[in-house]
Amino acid sequence: MLEVQDLTVTYPGGAEALRGVGLSVPTGEVTTVLGANGAGKTSLLRAVGGLLPQYRAAIRSGSITLDGKPIHALPPWALVRLGLAQVLEGRHIFTDLSVRDNLLVGGQGLGRAELAEAVERTFEQFPVLREKADTSAGYLSGGEQQMLAIGRATLKKPRVLLLDEPSLGLSPLMMERIGVVVAEIAASGVTVLLVEQNARLALSISRQAVVLANGRVVAACPAHELLDDDKLSAAYLGGGLVAT
Repeated sequence: MLEVQDLTVTYPGGAEALRGVGLSVPTGEVTTVLGANGAGKTSLLRAVGGLLPQYRAAIRSGSITLDGKPIHALPPWALVRLGLAQVLEGRHIFTDLSVRDNLLVGGQGLGRAELAEAVERTFEQFPVLREKADTSAGYLSGGEQQMLAIGRATLKKPRVLLLDEPSLGLSPLMMERIGVVVAEIAASGVTVLLVEQNARLALSISRQAVVLANGRVVAACPAHELLDDDKLSAAYLGGGLVAT
């Protein structure tokens, strides 16, 4: 269980990106964080992933725990060791390396046999990556690059996966495929915290949803309630975000 309690995050000058945010992400489920641009979604992922110092930001109050143990003061490398993986917006793959070499980089620290098994498991999940294993990652389509980024992040079977806008810029067909993959990852027992601009896609694969506005939680409910209730979607999402 990943838990965020009363989290306040500030940037230089005292600007508050998050104000008293709290949420729980049950093990083996997808929890989606929704909200307009500037609501604090990415700041939340940065806080959980230990990346705030890179943006001269800091946690002013509150805590983040994983299975009851505080993790909010840990650097990213320590979080990786605890089993936390993240796919940042923009994918951040090594475009000059082949698909296979990108995966091998992600598998550093694994034994030779374990690494070979992990790469094979990734190729089974993403057959297109096997077909293009020796292709430079920069020549992949946007959807293929996103698959590579997710495959690299899950190579070591993480306990927690943070995803920031995985469908951004993808075709509708590729969006659907990414949604299926995320649902499969959660079904394997991984805790997934998802920030996604395509609300309908995100809610369709999530157990619960949290809506942020101006750095605060304004709604937290089962995902299907936002999908099924027009009044809720209009109140918290402006209606348009869940349109087909």
